Amino acid sequence: MRLGVAARTATYALMCVLSALVLLASGFSSYIVHDVSMIGGSNAIKSGPSIGAQNILLMGLESRTDWNGNVLPQKILDKLHAGSRKGVLYEGVGGNDTNTLILIHVFAGGKRAVGFSIPRDDLVNFADTVGPQQQGKIDQAYGISMYFEEGKLRQQDPHISEDRLAFLGNEAGRAAAVATVSKLTGVHIDHFAEVNLGGFYELAKVFGGVEVCIRQSAPHSALHDSYSGADLRHGYQHLDPEQALAFVRQRHGLPNGDLDRTHRQQAFIDSIIHQLRAEGVLSDLTKMSALLDLAKRYVITDSGWNLLDFAAQMRGLTGGHLIFHTLPILGYGTWGTPVQDVNLVSPSHIKSIVHAAFYPPPAPSRKGKHAHSSPHGHLRPVAQTPKATVDVFNGTQTPLLAAHVAAALAKAGYPTGPPANTAPRSSTVVEYGQGAQASAAAIAKLFGVTAVADQAISADRVQVLLGTGATVPVVSPSSQPSTTPAAIPTTGPQGGAVLPGKFGIPCVD
Repeated sequence: MRLGVAARTATYALMCVLSALVLLASGFSSYIVHDVSMIGGSNAIKSGPSIGAQNILLMGLESRTDWNGNVLPQKILDKLHAGSRKGVLYEGVGGNDTNTLILIHVFAGGKRAVGFSIPRDDLVNFADTVGPQQQGKIDQAYGISMYFEEGKLRQQDPHISEDRLAFLGNEAGRAAAVATVSKLTGVHIDHFAEVNLGGFYELAKVFGGVEVCIRQSAPHSALHDSYSGADLRHGYQHLDPEQALAFVRQRHGLPNGDLDRTHRQQAFIDSIIHQLRAEGVLSDLTKMSALLDLAKRYVITDSGWNLLDFAAQMRGLTGGHLIFHTLPILGYGTWGTPVQDVNLVSPSHIKSIVHAAFYPPPAPSRKGKHAHSSPHGHLRPVAQTPKATVDVFNGTQTPLLAAHVAAALAKAGYPTGPPANTAPRSSTVVEYGQGAQASAAAIAKLFGVTAVADQAISADRVQVLLGTGATVPVVSPSSQPSTTPAAIPTTGPQGGAVLPGKFGIPCVD
């Protein structure tokens, strides 16, 4: 069990702080304003605008240490089930992986926002990462850069202080994490906010817990979990801080494991936004002072982010206007030495989904023609010809070949199903169902074979069975993508959007 992923809970704390700042627009005390001005501290990225449309990355750090590299007190680790229990070590001090990554786009005016959780196990190519490793799980970009940066610093100055070492190491990690997410999603990130595990625990105590809802259809295994300490029930319920931690930490017993856990953290954020408004936290000077005092110690943001300006435009945001999704995966695989379980993803598909959600097309013109926009305001025509969905199966001994082929076809504009393995094959075959002949012929040409019709295959679907000698085809990005804008998937292990329900609180497994 990777108990470090308990830091996913930290994401809710980030949103708490940012949401709480809306009270500043009402002219609260100068004492509070001064406290807010002291939040920040990082020069890892060049900050974007603090008002208007902007992209914000929320990061929850796995580390069981404070920002100076000191291990958290044992009593806190015990509360998180992150220390030892009856002599059994859940996990050691832990690394510095960003096991929570949520990318949020705030639309101009601040009354509406959309967010995507990025599953921690997505296999990606890193960006701006220090050290030799340039590929891995997306949550590793931070820790890998921090590790190698600290190694370089120790060589350059053997007498460097631990505080300075930890600060510069974290700065390298932040830069790598932000750049890697930007590379995967294809959008520029204007700001980030980061909290570690200790910060979440302290912030959770200020709120005294949270209201959550477990679906009546959720399996019994989703209610009780010895690893996280979860002891829940179906329906609406109030969780104390310790059970709140367990709620967002749990992955064992959930139908889709980590992917379902992203839904819980999203629901948690919605519930906290509701609580901030409904329970008067925003007008409670004692709670606000405690919250901001903790934020000064535990929340790191880019130093160029003017939180006062940001808060002023966010006062109209409610839980119902902050919609969360989870980025889709193609399937599951293994990677690396030692072997790790990973999620296989299509970066081109992810870019298309994120771009369409963050920069939606304008309304139809008077002439009835459609266009869609880029972040720079350019327009390009919407394609009208859809392509068939392609399922790729690996019948070779080459690991992850189906995933890489599917990614290449997605780059060419073909929707793809989850890649999988099949029985060993000596040759590659491309088969298609009704209505998919044109797509199948184009794909078959990439492999030097002829497409074959098969009535057993669903309509508008192509099946590629990779055989001995098959390689990843070289394709050019399609000028006519299959859907424009890209639709956000609602089926598959990542599920659909998490939406506030009764009392403003979403129900999840």
